[in-house]
Amino acid sequence: MSSILVYLSTSDDKIRRSSLEVLSRCREIADRDGADVAVVLASGSASGLVGEAASYGADRVYAVVNPEFDGHLNAPLAALLSQIVSVESPRLVAMAGTEGAKDVVGSLSVKAGLPVLPDVSSFDVAGNEVVAVRPVMAAKKLARVRSAAPSVIVTVRSGSYAAVAKEGRGERVDYSFDYAESVGTAVLRDVASAKVGAVDLSEASVVVSAGRGVKDADGKALLEKLASTLGAAIGATRAVVENGLYPATAQIGQTGKVVSPELYIAVGISGAIQHVAGMANSRVIVAINKDEDAPIFQYATYGIVGDLYRILPALTEAIEQS
Repeated sequence: MSSILVYLSTSDDKIRRSSLEVLSRCREIADRDGADVAVVLASGSASGLVGEAASYGADRVYAVVNPEFDGHLNAPLAALLSQIVSVESPRLVAMAGTEGAKDVVGSLSVKAGLPVLPDVSSFDVAGNEVVAVRPVMAAKKLARVRSAAPSVIVTVRSGSYAAVAKEGRGERVDYSFDYAESVGTAVLRDVASAKVGAVDLSEASVVVSAGRGVKDADGKALLEKLASTLGAAIGATRAVVENGLYPATAQIGQTGKVVSPELYIAVGISGAIQHVAGMANSRVIVAINKDEDAPIFQYATYGIVGDLYRILPALTEAIEQS
């Protein structure tokens, strides 16, 4: 196998955790099969991120320094990745399944002439095939998919692998790319972003999430105090969003965000499959619900049966004193 190419998505001048997870898995495959790992960094801060990419296994780093890439236009990124694919001729092109990746992967597939295995929870190169597993039907079933094409694109669900530091050679490749030429007729007017609390939900290592059991402002205050104590992001189910307690940007589930933190605390959440589809990849799940038969307990690592209005103050106090 010649090489594996990984696109590293960035946010706030940092490489996203989900991208480092993908890079770690690709490093593992490359070490087994005797391949190189090349990565693409395209942002205004790309130069400062080369070392971090190398520390997670990158042998070659295509550093394209241009702050315009921070603006989330699809056409320039698809054009850049297509060009680097033609230079590298990689066996595998891998990227985290971020919202940005979902936007750009179709265009990249057409430009580079490569098939896509999207939104996978595991992937590998086995003989002459790229094989992967995709959660489908709101993660109730797993589909095993494969492609024998010479080069294949995969997008990977956040939380599918651990981000493990392992040094690559880290050779920097300064790649010349004409951003303006690739923009076409698209014009970026503004980028609207929203955070519920102080921590970005999509990158948080700890998430505290509100369900229908959080009924009012008092419950919301208790949940937010726990989140603040833990340095956690705040999520919510669709029902809580629809009753106006939290904005749509906080919604986790089949029709919201997909998260995969190290710790997910489900507060007053029953465990409907539509919500579970958005958080089932969390490494440790703590469920707090007064209904001992709530479906969420089937997915929980630890469960607490009781009234959240009594449990949250005690839990927050215990954490503050620890």
